[in-house]
Amino acid sequence: METDILVIGAGAAGLACARRLHDAGLAVVVHEARRRLGGRVRTHHPDDGGPPLELGAQVVHGDRNPVHALAGAGRTRPLPRDTAAQVVLDGECRDMAVLSRGRRAPWLVEAQLHAAPGPAGLSVGGWLRGRGLTGPEHAAATEWFRQNWAAEPDRLSAPGLAAAQRGDLCGSGEYTVDGGLGTVPALLAHGLDVRLGSPVREVRHRPGRISAHTGEGTLTAVAAVVTVPPAVVTAGGLGLPDLPAAKHAAAARLPLGDACCAIVTLDRPAPASAVTLDVDGRMGFLRVTEGRPEVVVVAKAAAAGTVRAALADQGTLLRMLRTALPWAVDARIARVVPADWGADPLSGGGFCAPLVGAESAASAWAEPVAGTVFFAGEATRCGSGLPWLGSALLSGELAAAQVLEAVRR
Repeated sequence: METDILVIGAGAAGLACARRLHDAGLAVVVHEARRRLGGRVRTHHPDDGGPPLELGAQVVHGDRNPVHALAGAGRTRPLPRDTAAQVVLDGECRDMAVLSRGRRAPWLVEAQLHAAPGPAGLSVGGWLRGRGLTGPEHAAATEWFRQNWAAEPDRLSAPGLAAAQRGDLCGSGEYTVDGGLGTVPALLAHGLDVRLGSPVREVRHRPGRISAHTGEGTLTAVAAVVTVPPAVVTAGGLGLPDLPAAKHAAAARLPLGDACCAIVTLDRPAPASAVTLDVDGRMGFLRVTEGRPEVVVVAKAAAAGTVRAALADQGTLLRMLRTALPWAVDARIARVVPADWGADPLSGGGFCAPLVGAESAASAWAEPVAGTVFFAGEATRCGSGLPWLGSALLSGELAAAQVLEAVRR
């Protein structure tokens, strides 16, 4: 089989890239190992027809995010303002305002880091200690960074986080999409040749020609766009034996942070909408909606491991939920839908964050090879933008522009 361009991966980056190339008149085939679109976008639709819930990317970040235009007028809306903000602190659920009483709130600490991150090579953990944070104040800030960046503060690059914030092009605010974030990849994929459940196992290349071993046989093309996470390449999930050693080294320096999500349906509805941060480090963020029985759990870094273990033991999971949600003290679990990104060989984790000593890895990973193999995905923007859906879409557009320039020479 032959085509103009092979795109590997039907996540947001791959589909944005394929859409642009297809609209430019090129023949494009997208191969996706999963049997669904979206990659790390995964929307769950409750059986009773309730509002969609997210098991991967959670929200649309920013009022200038390209998702707004893609979804269409009136299909994105701000998150509700009547949602209570809470924390689990020392085993008790409290109002989140407790984090700013007599101490520096973690979101204010992060804003200070963005404004003055310190010299190259400084970790977020070192920066926190240099600011004199100790005790509960330090614990809250540490968990805040873990859950927002999916990595331990001593591994996170303070200048890298600040650069990512400065490079963000999506604006402010958080939004939902009617029908869930899963509508975004569906819209991008409309009319494209997407082969689901058809992994690409290996790509060989020479200038102006690639040969790919896929689930459907051998495919040849003028160029390929790799959008799978670097961790998939380093683990051998996608063979790229002709890449320069520097590319493989860059991939190895872009691990995805551990992440484990779940939707836990209880036998009773939440009395009020709330978002809870478990400062004690066990469950990450939890979100409930008034009148609905589902609890959305999004845990990263060390908390991902705790949630992963609890999902295998519903008694432990229920005890953890009862601490975070006092109204659920007598509740029972009706259903659990997990999404363990850290254990998923097709993702290898949640997303990439800028790490100390790896500040140049993303740009090295993003660099095309021989005008023939191109790269997209949020990892290519690590440290130059925030590691979420907007960056993935932008990376796909940038890779498509590189491909068009190469093939039109």
